[in-house]
Amino acid sequence: MTDRAVDTGGPGAPPSGAAPAGVDLDRLAAYLAAHRPDLAGGPLRARLIAGGKSNLTYLLDLGDREVVLRRPPLGHVLATAHDMGREFRVISALAPTGVPVPAALLHCPDPEVIGAPFYLMERVTGEVFRTRAQTDPLGDERRRELAMAMMDTLAALHRIEPTAVGLADFGRPEGYLERQVRRWAGQLDRSRSRPLPGVDELRDRLAATVPDGVNAGRIVHGDYRLDNLLASTDPVAVRAVLDWEMATVGDPLADLGLLLTYWDVLGGDDATTGNPVADGLGPRAGFPTGAELIDRYAGRSDVDVGPLHWHIALGCFKLAVICEGIHYRHTLGQTLGEGFDRIGDMVAPLVAHGLSAAGER
Repeated sequence: MTDRAVDTGGPGAPPSGAAPAGVDLDRLAAYLAAHRPDLAGGPLRARLIAGGKSNLTYLLDLGDREVVLRRPPLGHVLATAHDMGREFRVISALAPTGVPVPAALLHCPDPEVIGAPFYLMERVTGEVFRTRAQTDPLGDERRRELAMAMMDTLAALHRIEPTAVGLADFGRPEGYLERQVRRWAGQLDRSRSRPLPGVDELRDRLAATVPDGVNAGRIVHGDYRLDNLLASTDPVAVRAVLDWEMATVGDPLADLGLLLTYWDVLGGDDATTGNPVADGLGPRAGFPTGAELIDRYAGRSDVDVGPLHWHIALGCFKLAVICEGIHYRHTLGQTLGEGFDRIGDMVAPLVAHGLSAAGER
């Protein structure tokens, strides 16, 4: 779960005024003039599209065109968690495929230019659907078409052979699932601030029943869901897949399991009604069920969905750990904005669903 940075393509006023934090416009203009003079047009202006504790995204007005800049969060971050070169590489590799991604324009690994490494990509217009206020007006037919377009795009991603697009060394598929369990178990240990009934049992079940990885070796987005897509509704289409910061080569069912956790658990369980993460998604918001999504995906992919129950359990565990970490930071007064006071309430339903999924055969 990441803080998304999106451009809805609305009319809006052009960027103006002082540069937002995180972008030194003078140094950026000089860098573009030296390395991409075709992008160094008129006066350079910028505005933050959205931001948080994940990567930051800005809309740059270059005078005769607009592009998007991505950079890590402000302050101290782990380079491996906010690797601009990684994002740039994967969208560059996917550009000639059927997976819609923004065109990659420029990667700057030098932190001295704007204070951190960054990259530029084309601006893609569309809408990011994340709330009931956006999805309710679509109606049943367009909601269904949108959900199926989402699954078709995921299947297309997973059909791509990493070596065919230069991503053979993009990840380590061997042991990917074991590492996922260890990683989130470690995160859990760093986020504990209260009793969490069942979470240790869920962790242990996952560790003891890791699938054999028959599907390993596919490109994995890492946080694939409807509100990480730019979409159009007339006609219904996925215009671009966003937020590739967690992408790797691993098991594609990790994407599907996490998507269904958002969809059927957070978006379909009355216990999580009104949650600030996925209340505009899933059956409760009038979309097709998770079972229908699986059928659509399976009909367009050669991935074996047999072990999917384990991956849903992993998705529940991962989101429970993330939500608990956010809850802990909220208790310390380290969160800004609305909705954080309800994040902690989502942990128990996620753990319960994870245990149920882990017990399936």
